Amino acid sequence: MSIPSSRIAGDRPVPDIVTELPGPKARAHVAFDETWTSPSLPRAYPIVPVRGEGLTVEDIDGNLFLDFAAGIAVTSTGHAHPKVVAAIQEQASKLLHFSASDFYLPIYAEVCRELARIAPIDGRLRVYLGNSGTEVVEAAIKLARYATKRPYVVAFLGAFHGRTYGSVSLTASKAKYHAGFGPLLPGIFHAPYGRVEDLRWFHEVLFDKLAPADEVAAIIVEPIQGEGGYLVPEDGFLQGLRRICDQHGILLIADEIQSGAGRTGKMWAVEHWGVEPDILLAAKGIASGMTLGALIAKAELLERWGPGAHGSTYGGNPVACAAALATIELLEGGLVENAAHRGEQALAGLRPLQARFPGLIRDVRGRGLMIGVEFDTPEHAEAVQWAAFERGLLVLECGRSSVRLSPALIVSEAEMATALALFGGAVASVAGRGSEVLAEVRHAGALHEVEAAG
Repeated sequence: MSIPSSRIAGDRPVPDIVTELPGPKARAHVAFDETWTSPSLPRAYPIVPVRGEGLTVEDIDGNLFLDFAAGIAVTSTGHAHPKVVAAIQEQASKLLHFSASDFYLPIYAEVCRELARIAPIDGRLRVYLGNSGTEVVEAAIKLARYATKRPYVVAFLGAFHGRTYGSVSLTASKAKYHAGFGPLLPGIFHAPYGRVEDLRWFHEVLFDKLAPADEVAAIIVEPIQGEGGYLVPEDGFLQGLRRICDQHGILLIADEIQSGAGRTGKMWAVEHWGVEPDILLAAKGIASGMTLGALIAKAELLERWGPGAHGSTYGGNPVACAAALATIELLEGGLVENAAHRGEQALAGLRPLQARFPGLIRDVRGRGLMIGVEFDTPEHAEAVQWAAFERGLLVLECGRSSVRLSPALIVSEAEMATALALFGGAVASVAGRGSEVLAEVRHAGALHEVEAAG
């Protein structure tokens, strides 16, 4: 299922680390970067990538890494998938840009039709395209308030919906995302996430003490929380939200920006629970790394607003749309099923690791290739991330003390086995010499705000 990496790796194994990390060229580039770029960018560790193919990434020093981060779960078909690259090249040779907000761009409508076709919502649908996840979250807030004529929106503790003003107002995964930016968007409430018993909060707290149910426009939920820690809700939680929405005329918005596009072993994570949202949001993996976000909604909702109510100069640009069409074809051609199989392989390999290090690993959870490993402290999660990097495996933290494994959906059985061995070695290293690994992280300048998080 995976693409051979011969163009980059040749006869070299993957991973293959040939310099100290970071290497000399990487250190020089980090210094250059920190002179010119915004310090708001929360860099995880000092990798400086220059090429990628499949799950292989080459850095500026010639080191080869096995990528189990996928650009924060974005490169769903791997780096530089030939079908996606060919679609981009063909479209770029014809038309790079023509704003679909003001004119009738053919490929824009084609992508909308395909997204409506694969969406987990019955009935007639229509679609709005933006550039990113946070953009379509903003569009969803506007649409929900406009369509219902109600002011309030409910999100969840632990949620991440983006960093623009409306989206960051919904976000509640880390206080630092709000620090210094208040006042945020009014009319936002945050509910406890994931447990069926917590659904009582809506009637016992929200509707009784804070906001009448008939003034709540929407509940927005990540079917599986991403940045919040790859948290999987209890069975019955999403179904309970659907019942609350139906009872009170509230719109249910599924933020599938990270969990969608096949990542969980189904095209959309809500399909694991048989729940249909009124609005579904997609981005990240839907265009294999190109900038595209989508709001998919029941036609009756989108038809309540008219020309000028919302738009985007670049949203749904033709090159990103071409990548999306190629991506959808690949997802339906076996990648979603592969994500399910490789996810089972990953969980089967990680659970014995938890049993081996029960004091260090608190939980292993996930669906498909959206897998979170919870550690006992944020420091140990950071140290495991670094130890994996040292071994040539790229993973990312999430939540307070978790590490996520979110490789491209093309990952092979052999690549998964390699990653599990490397991750196991990283965990064993931290278990045996946690303070030493943490010192190495600090020395490399890759430890960001661990003390504050603790």
